[in-house]
Amino acid sequence: MDDCYYCEKGEKLRSLMIPVTTIGCADVYLFRDQTHRGKCIVVYNRGHVTEWYKIPGSGRHELIDTVALVAEALTNLFHADKINYATYGDIVNHLHVHVTPKYKNGPDWGGPFRDPASARKLTETEYNRMVEDIRKELDRLQKSMEIGEKVDESDSGR
Repeated sequence: MDDCYYCEKGEKLRSLMIPVTTIGCADVYLFRDQTHRGKCIVVYNRGHVTEWYKIPGSGRHELIDTVALVAEALTNLFHADKINYATYGDIVNHLHVHVTPKYKNGPDWGGPFRDPASARKLTETEYNRMVEDIRKELDRLQKSMEIGEKVDESDSGR
């Protein structure tokens, strides 16, 4: 798709977010504006899809499972009081989900998150640390899920 920075994965995308990892049908990015500490974007990566209902097969389940995994990782790492989820697409219509930690007494508590007029930027060192922490926590959660699935499978043979 022309002019889709999620498909192109070029400079426009890198100016807004930093790649964290790929989990199945989703790319996970750390949003550079850290007004909401830990905010990530989960992007469907199996072609330019604009709507949830257009995802083929079990991809919807896989994508929402990834969104949930990212939300759990962000809650564990940054102690969010609530996670807000948003899928818009009016301007950037490639299917993506904003996974936005919210904090009591923090920006936008009690309402939907907004992109502020002035972004809260971090140093490259801080971004790198956050990306590495998120990646490690996602890996840990995925491994614990795999162990849980193996235990479930061994229990089912009884």
